Amino acid sequence: MKDILERLVKGELNVDEAEHLLKADNILEFDDIAKFDIKRNERTGFPEAVFSPSKDYDDLITIIRNYLKRSEDDLIITKLSNERYERILSDLGENPYIFDYNKRAQILVIRKEITEKEPTAKIGIITAGTSDINIAEEARVIVEEGGCEAITSYDIGVAGIHRLFPQIAHMVKEGVRAFIVCAGMEGALPSVVAGLVDVPVIAVPTSVGYGVGEGGRVALDAMLQSCAPGIAVVNIDNGFGAGVFALTIVNSD
Repeated sequence: MKDILERLVKGELNVDEAEHLLKADNILEFDDIAKFDIKRNERTGFPEAVFSPSKDYDDLITIIRNYLKRSEDDLIITKLSNERYERILSDLGENPYIFDYNKRAQILVIRKEITEKEPTAKIGIITAGTSDINIAEEARVIVEEGGCEAITSYDIGVAGIHRLFPQIAHMVKEGVRAFIVCAGMEGALPSVVAGLVDVPVIAVPTSVGYGVGEGGRVALDAMLQSCAPGIAVVNIDNGFGAGVFALTIVNSD
């Protein structure tokens, strides 16, 4: 960046040329295996994230090392197994970074420092069952990383719907700006919640189920087909996407 600005001052570049070069410089290339948008946080309000399961481990550790050298933002690694997390800790050795790993959510946030800030908004996170909690926890980590407070209530699905109403009432009283609702099986819970509240509901189908519901497709179809207004649906097991979308909603004012 400094070289580009110096060339602009010397008259070697015009303003448009410098702008194009600066935009191009924002993309990091790591050994031809990954391209990173280092201005993502400035542009979207949320830092870069890496989806880990499909990556070769050597590529993953190369990405992490290079990103930490060249960016000041936090780095998020999603769907990261505990075995890979332990290996990353070992391979990085002594370092100044802060590692925050949620074992249940299988998500790692690597920070250079911890900054305390007042939450900008509150977001409610609900699961139908205990089997959905890992996806809800992924969303919670993202919501909190984005500067919001997460209010959670788990295992309050339609199989015992009396459990739901006091929790929804509490969250509404707390002034949540959006709900993230995770459910597998028949995926009915987001429709029920959307019929009770006046804020957006983000529905997350989970791959919890058996028979025709195996893999989460029934839950996904049910959420897409919901007659309750105010629902947006993300992909199966996409707690990360639900968290980012909730942040986009509450930060759009």
